[in-house]
Amino acid sequence: MPLRWYTVIVDCHDIAAQARWWAETLGWQIAYEADDEMVIIPPGMSADPVPELPAWLAAGQAMVFVPVPEAKTLKNRLHLDLAPHTSQDRDAEIAALLARGASRVDVGQHEAVSWTVLADPEGNEFCVLSARDH
Repeated sequence: MPLRWYTVIVDCHDIAAQARWWAETLGWQIAYEADDEMVIIPPGMSADPVPELPAWLAAGQAMVFVPVPEAKTLKNRLHLDLAPHTSQDRDAEIAALLARGASRVDVGQHEAVSWTVLADPEGNEFCVLSARDH
């Protein structure tokens, strides 16, 4: 029986700022907020119980932000890939992310790649892929 990918946990210093930054970036909503944890979920996802297994397995993932005392020191071993739709202006989307606190980072990618590597305001790397419709 498959298990559901339930959440991605993000360690950070300022959980409120990080959760709000990612919620705005993804167009998600804050589902839970406390001093030691914040949760964001995609549109249409509910925090209500889902009793049917197929529907529960098909539900989207959440992101959970938790505080940690240590600073990020190395490249992430896991990162998110974001993709604009072909109807979106990829360069404008990247510019908007940069204006909101993202930064360009070099993780060893060569110049001819079709993605751009960025980091969120606390340094967690993610990629913006080429535009796509699937």
